[in-house]
Amino acid sequence: MAIAEQNEHASAPQKTQPAVMAQSPVLALASLSLATLLSSLGTSIASVGLPSLMQAFDASFQSVQWVVLAYLLSITALIVSAGRLADMVGRRPLLLGGIALFTLASVLCGLAPTLWLLIAARAVQGLGAALMMALTLAFVAETVSKERTGSAMGLLGAMSAIGTTLGPSLGGLLIAGFGWRAIFLVNVPLGVATFALAWLALPARDKSAQATQGSFDAVGTALLALTLTAYALAMTLGRGNFGALNIGLLVAAGIGVVLFGFAQKKTKNPLIRLAGLYDIRLTASLAMNLVVATVMMATLVVAPFYLSRGLGLNAAMVGVVLSTGPLVSALSALIAGRLADRFGANRMMVAGLSSLAVGTLLLSFAATKLGIASYAVPIAVTCFGYALFQTSNNAAVMSGVASGERGVVSGLLNLSRNLGLITGASLMGAIFAVASTGGRQGREVLISAAAAHGMQVTFQTATALAVAALFLALLSARAAGRSSSRKQPS
Repeated sequence: MAIAEQNEHASAPQKTQPAVMAQSPVLALASLSLATLLSSLGTSIASVGLPSLMQAFDASFQSVQWVVLAYLLSITALIVSAGRLADMVGRRPLLLGGIALFTLASVLCGLAPTLWLLIAARAVQGLGAALMMALTLAFVAETVSKERTGSAMGLLGAMSAIGTTLGPSLGGLLIAGFGWRAIFLVNVPLGVATFALAWLALPARDKSAQATQGSFDAVGTALLALTLTAYALAMTLGRGNFGALNIGLLVAAGIGVVLFGFAQKKTKNPLIRLAGLYDIRLTASLAMNLVVATVMMATLVVAPFYLSRGLGLNAAMVGVVLSTGPLVSALSALIAGRLADRFGANRMMVAGLSSLAVGTLLLSFAATKLGIASYAVPIAVTCFGYALFQTSNNAAVMSGVASGERGVVSGLLNLSRNLGLITGASLMGAIFAVASTGGRQGREVLISAAAAHGMQVTFQTATALAVAALFLALLSARAAGRSSSRKQPS
């Protein structure tokens, strides 16, 4: 699992790559890109359908929000286990199974006669998405050469951003023309096409899976799933208002972490090899991923209030301006991959986090008198930094992981990002609410000056977090430099 292994493999790529390299890297990357698009689209397209679902099923918002939560909780709870299972039995069959499961669940979602059957189908769809998310990153090293890893990661990052951007607009058009069922059924032809392309293009089962055969850690899987579910529910229930239930769930999650760690030390074939987490570069990468996702969630939680209440934009203009960030991320991810390949992933991580910190700092000075530019310019800087960091971080981690550990490490990367998004939604939302209202219950957040003040305080916090992530990146780069110098022949 150690990232230091990348130097050992770099000198002889011909010996490690051909055994599993895809015959057609272009088609293989196309299939991985479509799988990434599907899982991202599954997250973003459902949100726009919540009002229609409330009307169709005569249900409350608290009930229909589980259509989104069930999908996210399923991914969060199972993504590491999905990666570990793939390391054991082979990635190709698991990825194909994930695509098939996602597609079948999309059919069930589109045909669901009741809300609770729809929610159950969304949980199954989340399992398919967990398999796709965990294995697309793991497959990159088997489809392209090490020298092009950054570019491939950039392509997947761009597809993820496109799925996030496309979801609300596509969902709105489909609901207007065909009803809410269409936002789920649209995944079916995309899923079939992705499955067919992956079947033809992805490399056959790799030999590394044979080396990791053994009993699957069912106890560890159950403990981790319950722990992550408890944490995710603690962060999402109550819509930012922490009560006794939220605290109880956090306590349960803490106990779960202790029990999971104990179980991993006792089992012969652990779900996560805890010794690998002692590598400062891997641990720092996971921590940075979580912190950066927390920061980026602030743009999704806070920006709509600032644009609508602070700047007085109508709903259509809010949607257009909000699309600036994902669009910049999608375009920047492609450039970021090439920069990482050319200048090195560690350097580009530092550059990306520096840009992220500058962007959030500019957002913390948001002034309504500057109009849309007070948001659009800083968010472009922020999202460029995010794309550069995300691509470089993924490339640095996945290019240095042993083949038999790629699935579980890919799962950990995705898990850290999901936990950051969940934490950000609660933490940044709470900070904005308190800063806007002064801790009082009321409608102060609807006032222009209050929304602007909330925006400033929230992104002051985000800047502090971005600087902390930058510090971790510098430590990681320094550790990588020391490791590299020790491996050079005298």
